[in-house]
Amino acid sequence: MRNTAVLLVVCPDRKGLVAAIANFLLRHNANILHADQHQDSAAGLFLMRVEWDLDGFELGLHRFDEAFGPVAAEYGMRWNLSLSSVRPRLAIFVSKYDHCLADLLYRHHAGELYCEIPLIVSNHPDTHWLAEAYKVPFQHIQVSKDNKPDAEARQLAMLDAHHVDFIVLARYMQVLSPDFIGHYPNRIINIHHSFLPAFHGAKPYQRAFERGVKLIGATSHYVTEVLDDGPIIEQDVTRITHRDDLEDLVQKGADLEKVVLSRAVKWHIDNRILVYGNKTVVFD
Repeated sequence: MRNTAVLLVVCPDRKGLVAAIANFLLRHNANILHADQHQDSAAGLFLMRVEWDLDGFELGLHRFDEAFGPVAAEYGMRWNLSLSSVRPRLAIFVSKYDHCLADLLYRHHAGELYCEIPLIVSNHPDTHWLAEAYKVPFQHIQVSKDNKPDAEARQLAMLDAHHVDFIVLARYMQVLSPDFIGHYPNRIINIHHSFLPAFHGAKPYQRAFERGVKLIGATSHYVTEVLDDGPIIEQDVTRITHRDDLEDLVQKGADLEKVVLSRAVKWHIDNRILVYGNKTVVFD
Protein backbone atom coordinates (compact mmCIF):
# COMPACT_ATOMS: atom_id res chain seq x y z
CA MET A 1 0.00 0.00 0.00
CA ARG A 2 1.43 3.34 -1.07
CA ASN A 3 1.81 6.25 1.33
CA THR A 4 -0.65 8.59 -0.34
CA ALA A 5 -3.47 10.97 0.46
CA VAL A 6 -6.77 11.23 -1.42
CA LEU A 7 -8.84 14.40 -1.63
CA LEU A 8 -12.46 14.21 -2.80
CA VAL A 9 -14.12 17.50 -3.75
CA VAL A 10 -17.60 18.54 -4.88
CA CYS A 11 -18.61 22.16 -5.43
CA PRO A 12 -20.42 24.49 -7.85
CA ASP A 13 -18.74 24.36 -11.25
CA ARG A 14 -16.67 27.39 -12.29
CA LYS A 15 -13.38 28.24 -13.94
CA GLY A 16 -10.14 27.78 -12.04
CA LEU A 17 -11.09 24.86 -9.81
CA VAL A 18 -8.46 22.42 -11.08
CA ALA A 19 -5.79 25.10 -10.97
CA ALA A 20 -6.74 26.11 -7.43
CA ILE A 21 -6.41 22.56 -6.12
CA ALA A 22 -3.25 21.76 -8.11
CA ASN A 23 -1.54 25.02 -7.13
CA PHE A 24 -2.37 24.46 -3.45
CA LEU A 25 -0.75 21.03 -3.56
CA LEU A 26 2.22 22.32 -5.55
CA ARG A 27 2.89 25.03 -2.96
CA HIS A 28 3.40 22.25 -0.43
CA ASN A 29 5.60 20.14 -2.73
CA ALA A 30 3.01 17.45 -3.50
CA ASN A 31 3.65 14.95 -6.27
CA ILE A 32 0.22 14.27 -7.80
CA LEU A 33 -0.12 10.62 -8.83
CA HIS A 34 -3.74 10.53 -10.03
CA ALA A 35 -6.29 13.22 -10.80
CA ASP A 36 -9.77 12.70 -12.20
CA GLN A 37 -12.69 15.06 -12.52
CA HIS A 38 -16.28 15.24 -13.68
CA GLN A 39 -18.65 18.08 -14.46
CA ASP A 40 -22.35 17.46 -14.01
CA SER A 41 -23.73 20.13 -16.29
CA ALA A 42 -27.33 19.47 -15.34
CA ALA A 43 -26.60 19.98 -11.63
CA GLY A 44 -23.93 22.65 -12.23
CA LEU A 45 -21.42 20.72 -10.13
CA PHE A 46 -17.71 19.96 -10.30
CA LEU A 47 -16.43 16.72 -8.76
CA MET A 48 -12.81 15.69 -8.39
CA ARG A 49 -10.56 13.01 -6.92
CA VAL A 50 -6.86 13.76 -6.55
CA GLU A 51 -4.25 11.45 -5.02
CA TRP A 52 -0.69 12.48 -4.17
CA ASP A 53 2.46 10.99 -2.69
CA LEU A 54 3.03 11.97 0.93
CA ASP A 55 6.80 11.47 0.66
CA GLY A 56 8.14 15.00 0.46
CA PHE A 57 4.76 16.63 1.10
CA GLU A 58 5.67 19.60 3.30
CA LEU A 59 2.29 20.28 4.88
CA GLY A 60 1.63 18.26 8.02
CA LEU A 61 -1.74 16.56 7.65
CA HIS A 62 -2.76 17.82 11.09
CA ARG A 63 -2.65 21.30 9.52
CA PHE A 64 -4.38 20.39 6.25
CA ASP A 65 -7.83 21.56 7.36
CA GLU A 66 -6.55 24.96 8.37
CA ALA A 67 -4.42 25.41 5.25
CA PHE A 68 -6.97 24.18 2.70
CA GLY A 69 -9.90 25.88 4.42
CA PRO A 70 -9.57 29.25 2.63
CA VAL A 71 -9.43 27.55 -0.79
CA ALA A 72 -12.47 25.44 0.02
CA ALA A 73 -14.38 28.46 1.31
CA GLU A 74 -13.59 30.57 -1.77
CA TYR A 75 -15.00 27.94 -4.14
CA GLY A 76 -17.76 26.54 -1.91
CA MET A 77 -16.16 23.11 -1.74
CA ARG A 78 -17.43 20.12 0.21
CA TRP A 79 -14.37 17.93 0.64
CA ASN A 80 -12.92 14.90 2.40
CA LEU A 81 -9.31 13.85 2.97
CA SER A 82 -8.29 10.19 3.39
CA LEU A 83 -5.03 8.31 3.81
CA SER A 84 -4.47 5.21 1.69
CA SER A 85 -2.34 3.66 4.44
CA VAL A 86 -5.23 3.59 6.92
CA ARG A 87 -7.31 0.41 6.92
CA PRO A 88 -11.00 1.29 7.46
CA ARG A 89 -12.89 -0.99 9.83
CA LEU A 90 -15.75 -2.90 8.20
CA ALA A 91 -18.62 -4.71 9.92
CA ILE A 92 -20.57 -7.24 7.85
CA PHE A 93 -24.27 -7.86 8.49
CA VAL A 94 -25.72 -11.11 7.13
CA SER A 95 -28.77 -13.34 7.48
CA LYS A 96 -28.93 -16.93 6.16
CA TYR A 97 -27.52 -16.60 2.62
CA ASP A 98 -23.75 -16.89 2.90
CA HIS A 99 -22.42 -16.41 -0.66
CA CYS A 100 -21.70 -12.67 -0.36
CA LEU A 101 -20.20 -13.08 3.09
CA ALA A 102 -17.96 -15.92 1.92
CA ASP A 103 -16.80 -13.88 -1.06
CA LEU A 104 -15.94 -10.81 1.03
CA LEU A 105 -14.08 -12.87 3.62
CA TYR A 106 -12.08 -14.66 0.95
CA ARG A 107 -11.18 -11.43 -0.85
CA HIS A 108 -10.12 -9.87 2.42
CA HIS A 109 -8.04 -12.94 3.28
CA ALA A 110 -6.44 -12.81 -0.19
CA GLY A 111 -5.49 -9.16 0.25
CA GLU A 112 -7.94 -7.71 -2.28
CA LEU A 113 -9.78 -5.60 0.30
CA TYR A 114 -7.50 -3.29 2.29
CA CYS A 115 -9.55 -3.10 5.48
CA GLU A 116 -10.08 -4.65 8.89
CA ILE A 117 -13.12 -6.83 9.60
CA PRO A 118 -13.55 -6.81 13.38
CA LEU A 119 -17.14 -8.02 13.47
CA ILE A 120 -19.84 -10.05 11.71
CA VAL A 121 -23.42 -9.51 12.90
CA SER A 122 -26.30 -11.82 12.01
CA ASN A 123 -29.93 -12.29 12.94
CA HIS A 124 -29.46 -16.04 12.38
CA PRO A 125 -26.73 -18.43 13.59
CA ASP A 126 -26.31 -20.16 10.20
CA THR A 127 -23.08 -18.40 9.12
CA HIS A 128 -21.26 -18.76 12.44
CA TRP A 129 -19.13 -21.57 10.99
CA LEU A 130 -17.91 -19.30 8.21
CA ALA A 131 -16.89 -16.56 10.64
CA GLU A 132 -14.99 -19.15 12.68
CA ALA A 133 -13.21 -20.42 9.57
CA TYR A 134 -11.84 -16.92 8.93
CA LYS A 135 -11.35 -16.15 12.66
CA VAL A 136 -13.69 -13.15 12.67
CA PRO A 137 -15.81 -12.44 15.79
CA PHE A 138 -19.46 -13.34 15.21
CA GLN A 139 -22.45 -11.89 17.04
CA HIS A 140 -25.90 -13.45 16.74
CA ILE A 141 -28.66 -10.96 17.57
CA GLN A 142 -32.20 -12.07 16.90
CA VAL A 143 -34.40 -9.41 15.32
CA SER A 144 -38.19 -9.32 15.28
CA LYS A 145 -40.81 -6.63 14.98
CA ASP A 146 -41.19 -6.75 18.76
CA ASN A 147 -37.53 -6.36 19.73
CA LYS A 148 -36.12 -4.39 16.80
CA PRO A 149 -35.32 -1.15 18.71
CA ASP A 150 -33.49 -3.11 21.40
CA ALA A 151 -31.69 -5.27 18.82
CA GLU A 152 -30.52 -2.22 16.88
CA ALA A 153 -29.36 -0.55 20.10
CA ARG A 154 -27.22 -3.62 20.85
CA GLN A 155 -25.87 -3.60 17.29
CA LEU A 156 -24.96 0.09 17.48
CA ALA A 157 -23.21 -0.44 20.80
CA MET A 158 -21.14 -3.25 19.27
CA LEU A 159 -20.26 -1.16 16.25
CA ASP A 160 -19.14 1.67 18.49
CA ALA A 161 -17.11 -0.66 20.71
CA HIS A 162 -15.31 -2.04 17.65
CA HIS A 163 -14.75 1.45 16.16
CA VAL A 164 -16.46 0.46 12.92
CA ASP A 165 -16.12 2.92 10.02
CA PHE A 166 -18.64 1.42 7.61
CA ILE A 167 -21.09 -1.46 7.26
CA VAL A 168 -21.82 -3.91 4.46
CA LEU A 169 -25.19 -5.64 4.28
CA ALA A 170 -24.23 -8.97 2.67
CA ARG A 171 -27.80 -10.17 2.08
CA TYR A 172 -28.96 -8.97 5.50
CA MET A 173 -32.70 -9.45 5.19
CA GLN A 174 -33.82 -6.77 7.62
CA VAL A 175 -34.89 -3.18 6.98
CA LEU A 176 -32.78 -0.81 9.06
CA SER A 177 -34.51 1.96 10.98
CA PRO A 178 -33.95 5.64 10.09
CA ASP A 179 -32.25 6.10 13.46
CA PHE A 180 -29.74 3.31 12.72
CA ILE A 181 -29.03 4.65 9.23
CA GLY A 182 -28.51 8.13 10.65
CA HIS A 183 -25.47 6.90 12.58
CA TYR A 184 -23.71 5.87 9.33
CA PRO A 185 -24.78 8.22 6.49
CA ASN A 186 -23.36 7.02 3.16
CA ARG A 187 -21.43 4.40 5.10
CA ILE A 188 -23.82 1.44 4.79
CA ILE A 189 -23.50 -0.53 1.54
CA ASN A 190 -26.27 -2.92 0.51
CA ILE A 191 -26.53 -5.54 -2.22
CA HIS A 192 -29.97 -5.85 -3.76
CA HIS A 193 -30.70 -8.85 -5.94
CA SER A 194 -32.22 -7.02 -8.90
CA PHE A 195 -31.29 -4.33 -11.40
CA LEU A 196 -32.78 -1.36 -9.55
CA PRO A 197 -35.13 0.41 -9.86
CA ALA A 198 -36.79 -2.74 -11.20
CA PHE A 199 -38.13 -5.21 -8.61
CA HIS A 200 -37.24 -3.32 -5.47
CA GLY A 201 -38.30 -4.72 -2.11
CA ALA A 202 -38.98 -8.37 -1.36
CA LYS A 203 -38.68 -11.47 -3.62
CA PRO A 204 -37.20 -9.81 -6.73
CA TYR A 205 -36.21 -13.13 -8.35
CA GLN A 206 -39.74 -14.46 -7.97
CA ARG A 207 -41.16 -11.30 -9.50
CA ALA A 208 -38.61 -11.31 -12.32
CA PHE A 209 -39.45 -14.94 -13.10
CA GLU A 210 -43.18 -14.21 -13.11
CA ARG A 211 -42.63 -11.21 -15.40
CA GLY A 212 -40.59 -13.27 -17.87
CA VAL A 213 -37.61 -10.93 -18.04
CA LYS A 214 -34.63 -11.73 -20.27
CA LEU A 215 -32.04 -10.07 -18.04
CA ILE A 216 -31.57 -10.21 -14.29
CA GLY A 217 -29.25 -7.97 -12.35
CA ALA A 218 -27.75 -6.98 -9.03
CA THR A 219 -27.28 -3.52 -7.55
CA SER A 220 -25.00 -2.26 -4.81
CA HIS A 221 -26.02 1.04 -3.26
CA TYR A 222 -25.72 3.18 -0.16
CA VAL A 223 -28.59 2.72 2.27
CA THR A 224 -31.02 5.56 2.88
CA GLU A 225 -34.32 5.80 4.70
CA VAL A 226 -36.18 4.98 1.47
CA LEU A 227 -35.96 1.23 0.83
CA ASP A 228 -33.69 0.26 -2.10
CA ASP A 229 -33.51 3.89 -3.26
CA GLY A 230 -30.07 5.03 -2.10
CA PRO A 231 -27.24 6.26 -4.35
CA ILE A 232 -26.22 3.44 -6.71
CA ILE A 233 -22.55 2.44 -6.68
CA GLU A 234 -22.42 -0.53 -9.08
CA GLN A 235 -24.72 -2.73 -11.16
CA ASP A 236 -24.38 -5.68 -13.50
CA VAL A 237 -26.64 -8.03 -15.44
CA THR A 238 -26.70 -11.51 -16.91
CA ARG A 239 -28.94 -12.92 -19.63
CA ILE A 240 -31.51 -15.62 -18.96
CA THR A 241 -33.95 -17.48 -21.19
CA HIS A 242 -37.31 -19.19 -21.04
CA ARG A 243 -35.46 -22.40 -20.15
CA ASP A 244 -34.36 -21.00 -16.79
CA ASP A 245 -36.58 -21.80 -13.84
CA LEU A 246 -36.70 -19.80 -10.63
CA GLU A 247 -33.84 -21.72 -9.05
CA ASP A 248 -31.67 -20.97 -12.10
CA LEU A 249 -32.36 -17.27 -11.64
CA VAL A 250 -31.36 -17.47 -7.98
CA GLN A 251 -28.11 -19.32 -8.78
CA LYS A 252 -27.11 -17.02 -11.64
CA GLY A 253 -28.05 -13.99 -9.60
CA ALA A 254 -25.89 -15.09 -6.66
CA ASP A 255 -22.78 -14.88 -8.84
CA LEU A 256 -23.71 -11.36 -9.87
CA GLU A 257 -24.38 -10.30 -6.29
CA LYS A 258 -20.91 -11.33 -5.13
CA VAL A 259 -19.08 -9.47 -7.88
CA VAL A 260 -21.19 -6.32 -7.72
CA LEU A 261 -20.91 -6.08 -3.94
CA SER A 262 -17.16 -6.69 -3.83
CA ARG A 263 -16.57 -3.98 -6.45
CA ALA A 264 -18.59 -1.47 -4.44
CA VAL A 265 -16.80 -2.34 -1.20
CA LYS A 266 -13.36 -2.03 -2.80
CA TRP A 267 -14.21 1.34 -4.37
CA HIS A 268 -15.46 2.60 -1.02
CA ILE A 269 -12.27 1.44 0.70
CA ASP A 270 -10.16 3.07 -2.02
CA ASN A 271 -12.01 6.38 -1.62
CA ARG A 272 -13.19 6.41 -5.23
CA ILE A 273 -16.86 7.28 -4.62
CA LEU A 274 -18.36 10.75 -4.39
CA VAL A 275 -22.01 11.01 -3.38
CA TYR A 276 -24.07 14.01 -4.43
CA GLY A 277 -27.82 14.17 -4.22
CA ASN A 278 -29.02 10.63 -4.82
CA LYS A 279 -26.24 9.83 -7.30
CA THR A 280 -22.60 8.78 -7.20
CA VAL A 281 -19.50 9.35 -9.25
CA VAL A 282 -17.09 6.42 -9.13
CA PHE A 283 -13.64 7.54 -10.24
CA ASP A 284 -11.40 5.11 -12.15
